[in-house]
Amino acid sequence: MDESEWNLEAMAQRALSEIGAVFQQSSRDLGERMCAEILRAGRITCYGVGREGLMMKALCMRLMHLGLNAHVAGDMTTPPIGKGDLLLVSAGPGSFSTVLALLGVAREAGARTMVVTAQPDGAAPRLADVVIHLPAQTMANDRANSAGLLPMGSLYEAVQLVFFDLVSILLREETKQSPDEMRVRHTNLE
Repeated sequence: MDESEWNLEAMAQRALSEIGAVFQQSSRDLGERMCAEILRAGRITCYGVGREGLMMKALCMRLMHLGLNAHVAGDMTTPPIGKGDLLLVSAGPGSFSTVLALLGVAREAGARTMVVTAQPDGAAPRLADVVIHLPAQTMANDRANSAGLLPMGSLYEAVQLVFFDLVSILLREETKQSPDEMRVRHTNLE
C-alpha cells in the first residue's frame, strides 16, 4: 500500500476484499454441510483458543439463540459430551494441543467431531469426522509471502465471524424460525 491508501476507508475496502476472496475460494456446500451436522446433534460443544475461541463463543451464542443445546467447552455449566453429540472446534493453523486433547475425549465418548480450519491437512482435521475448510491466512502462514493487510490470523477470524453468522441464518431458515424468535432467546442480563 502506498501512503494514499493508509486511510481507514481504503484499508476497510482492502480488508473486505480479502474476506470476500476467501469465500470465493471456499467450497459452495460448506454452510449446508455444517448445518446438517449441527442439526443432527443432540448437544453441541464449541471450543477454540485465543481469538478463534472468541469466534467459537460467538457461534455458540447464535446456536443458543436458535434454541439449540449449545455450550462452550470449559464453562462450568457445560454438560458431558457423548453419543449423538457434536464437538465443534476451531484449529485455524491445523493444530492446537488443547484441541487435539478435546478431540480425543469426544471420540472416546462416542461424539462426532467437526474441525473448522484453514489448514485441512493439519493434525486436528485429520482426527475429525467433518472438516470445514476456510482457506484464509492464519499464524501458520502469515509470514510466507503474505501481501495481506490483516495481521497474523485476523483474516481467518474475520471470515469465521461472517461465516458463522451466515450459517446461523441458514439454520434459522432450515428450522423455520423468524429473527424475532431468535431475539426472544437473547439474554436480558446485560
